[in-house]
Amino acid sequence: MTIAYPAHSPSLACDPRVWALLFAASLTTMANATIAPALTGLEAAYGDQPHAALLIRLLVPAPSLSIILFASMAGMAVDRHGRKRVLMLGLVLFVLAGPAGYFLEDLSLIFGSRLLLGVGVALIMTAQTTIVGDLFTGSRRATLNGLQISARNLGGLVFIALAGWLAGLSPHLPFLVYGLAILLLPLVALSLHDISSAHQREDGAAHRPHTDPQERDSESDHAGWFGQLLALATLQGFTSLCFFLMPTQLPFYLQDLGYDSGAMTGILLAVLMFFGGVAALWYGWLKRRVPYVIVFGSGYALMALGMGLMALDGGVWGLASGAASVGFGFALVMPNFVTLMLQLAPESHRGRASGILSTSIFLGQLLSPLASMPVIAAFGFQGAFGLFGVILALVAGIAFVQALRLSLPR
Repeated sequence: MTIAYPAHSPSLACDPRVWALLFAASLTTMANATIAPALTGLEAAYGDQPHAALLIRLLVPAPSLSIILFASMAGMAVDRHGRKRVLMLGLVLFVLAGPAGYFLEDLSLIFGSRLLLGVGVALIMTAQTTIVGDLFTGSRRATLNGLQISARNLGGLVFIALAGWLAGLSPHLPFLVYGLAILLLPLVALSLHDISSAHQREDGAAHRPHTDPQERDSESDHAGWFGQLLALATLQGFTSLCFFLMPTQLPFYLQDLGYDSGAMTGILLAVLMFFGGVAALWYGWLKRRVPYVIVFGSGYALMALGMGLMALDGGVWGLASGAASVGFGFALVMPNFVTLMLQLAPESHRGRASGILSTSIFLGQLLSPLASMPVIAAFGFQGAFGLFGVILALVAGIAFVQALRLSLPR
């Protein structure tokens, strides 16, 4: 499966394909967090069912488990059966499985619907990332990768706020938020097209957008790409593990500090997502001016600063500043992984590479509580945030040292 490249690419803002891809990206944040405000209400409604306490606490991370298990297979399906077909299948599963919790009365069936939702997200993430690699190159691709992170953050902010309001009316209503994805089906169906290789670039290379030198080098020589991809995925998994201290441990940390945990957690996570959404808008501009390693160093330095501010407990403003810094840094780092992956992987293996990268994100999320809880038990919440801040600062230092040693192309 290949995608034809237009001779004169429209601006990103005027390209309906871009909007379809950005709305698809926003669904990935919706998958896990949307029902979080309804958990206490669901516990009250289903508390008498077998294993209710465990199942309700697993409803939020359940899609992540499916993504870890199925993302690589989804990537192979993307390479074998076509990007658009897999993306459409993922959207259909999302629309069917997401709202199912509103109609189901058995908690085990609701949990099963959450697992199915994760399969849909795995298909959406891998297909959508691969399509970006097919359709765009150079600075336009880098800009779009940043916009995707922004869409995830700002979309998550909107969806979680809507779900929080609905949860106040009924713990079942937040499930209906997933049904909004049905509006995306016609946009994807009409704007994205799979083109057979026989019809690709009818006028030869003239139909391919100009590619910068870094892009051309990576496309002409993919030797050793898989080993480099695994190293990239490992770093991304570590980044996700560190970042997920915020949603998994922040409520308990705030409770330990004596704050109203529910209200403060909502405020700080909103700050985190807002500044992440804003920062990701700057990624394309920044990437055109500095090498990848400087972007990595800057992002990790901001994450380290944020973790340090969280550890210091400088009151509400100190905690909010820490959340903003973590969100800003994380949003600078994450598009780098996708941009590098799309340059490393040969076109015929982009789906597989996208699946591996998607797996690393959610594996880091699942491992985050397992890695942080022993540290918290040993050093307390402030010690844990401080230690992870030091580790992130070391990673930033390594990136800046590499920038001094190597003359990397932009």
